Amino acid sequence: MPRRDGDDRSVAEKLFAIADAFERGDELTLGEIADRARLPMSTAHRLVGEWVAWGGLVRGDDGRFRVGIKLWRLSVRQPSSRRLRAAAKLYLQDLFDATGEHVHLAVREGLGVVYLERMSGPDAVPSITDVGSRLPLHATGVGQALLAFAPPGVFEDVVAGGLRPYQPGTITDEDELRARMAEVRRVGLATSVEALTKGAFSVAAPVRDATGTVVAAVSIIAHVERRTEPQFALGVRIAGRGISAALGWRP
Repeated sequence: MPRRDGDDRSVAEKLFAIADAFERGDELTLGEIADRARLPMSTAHRLVGEWVAWGGLVRGDDGRFRVGIKLWRLSVRQPSSRRLRAAAKLYLQDLFDATGEHVHLAVREGLGVVYLERMSGPDAVPSITDVGSRLPLHATGVGQALLAFAPPGVFEDVVAGGLRPYQPGTITDEDELRARMAEVRRVGLATSVEALTKGAFSVAAPVRDATGTVVAAVSIIAHVERRTEPQFALGVRIAGRGISAALGWRP
C-alpha cells in the first residue's frame, strides 16, 4: 500500500539515501541533506538524529553535518583497506623522514577523497587534513590524482555538483579542470598550489593494484615556498610505484 507521503522507500533505504548525500565529501546543513536524500525535513531531522546518535554523522559547531569516524573505521577494517595501509606504511615513513611535511594516503569514495593515513611533523604547514577526513576531489592533490583515473562519468558528476572555490588556487572552471586531468594522466603526478589551504602546495601520485586500476593516491603537503624543490615530486612518484608494486602491479 503506498505511503501517504508518496515515498515507498523503506527506513533503511532512507538512511542509505542520507549517507549517499555525503558522497561529494561535503559538510551539509539539515536542509541540504533533506534535499539530496529527497526527504521531508521532519523525516530528515529524525533519521539524521539516529545517524548522529550512532556515530555515523557528526554535527559541527556551525550546525553542519559531516561523516563521522565510526563509518570511516568500518571502511578501513575491510581487508582491502588494511592491505593497502600495510603496503604503504614504509613508503609513507620514508617520505616523512625525508621532508618533515604532511604525508598522506587517500582513496576515492564516491565524489570525495578520504584520508586513510597521515604523518606530520611539528614544523609542517598548517593543514585541515586528518585521518578520516573527507574532502573534495577537485581541490586536493590526492583528489586530482584519483579523479584523473576515475571511471567514466565521475568527472561529469563532480562538475555537476559544483566546483566550489576554497582558495585562489582552486580550479573552478570545467575546461581548466579537464585540461589538468589530462596533464595528470600524461605525467603521472598531480600538483596543486594554495587550492584548499593558504600557504600550502600538494603533489600526489596514483597507486595501482595488480590489475593496473588506480585504487589510491599518495601525497605530500608542504609549505608553498618549497614547491620548486625536486624531492617532493620524485618522492611521491617513487612511493606511488613502490606501493603499487607491493599490491602486485607490474608495469
